Amino acid sequence: KNAKILDVACGKGRHAIFINKQGFTVDAFDLSENSIAEAKQSETETLKFFINDIREPLKVNFYDFALNIFTSFGYFTDENDNQKSMDAIAKSLTTNGILVIDFLNSNYTVSNLKTIETKLVENITFNITKEIENSFIVKHIQFKDNNTDFHFTERVKLLQLTDFKKYLTNSGLTIEATFGDYCLNPFNENNSERLIIIAKK
Repeated sequence: KNAKILDVACGKGRHAIFINKQGFTVDAFDLSENSIAEAKQSETETLKFFINDIREPLKVNFYDFALNIFTSFGYFTDENDNQKSMDAIAKSLTTNGILVIDFLNSNYTVSNLKTIETKLVENITFNITKEIENSFIVKHIQFKDNNTDFHFTERVKLLQLTDFKKYLTNSGLTIEATFGDYCLNPFNENNSERLIIIAKK
């Protein structure tokens, strides 16, 4: 319970908030000012949110655990930026610190891609289209709220376990285990829904 935990690319902080409620001290960061503004409403003495670029360590040699959850990596077109991101996470960990990565499984995602999807959330209809473009999965989100049209695009690189092995090795981290779903079943590159990696500094 005295472990210091870092939530990397935390969005609006739902994971950080949950972990803090279990009794842990958590720092969390995201690049989005709007997301952090909302997350800061849940700050406590042991839960702090920051605006920060994933390519820069928030604090150096400080955290016992770093969490990068729900496909929050691989946004950059330049491979050097992905490596810088992993380097920054590694620098933030103490010796023997643990990194947990929860990423999509690229092969499974491509094989089961829903190119068109509609979701109704709080009486707003979201029209979602997905496509593969230059080794990225690109998601377009369109919706109307108060007679105003909105359109957002998300891009994430279809990284494989071999890519993460390279990033982690270059950052001085060693893979301790891999899992294929949230029940921690073994990872299968074709059939697993997720790619979950536990790595140690």
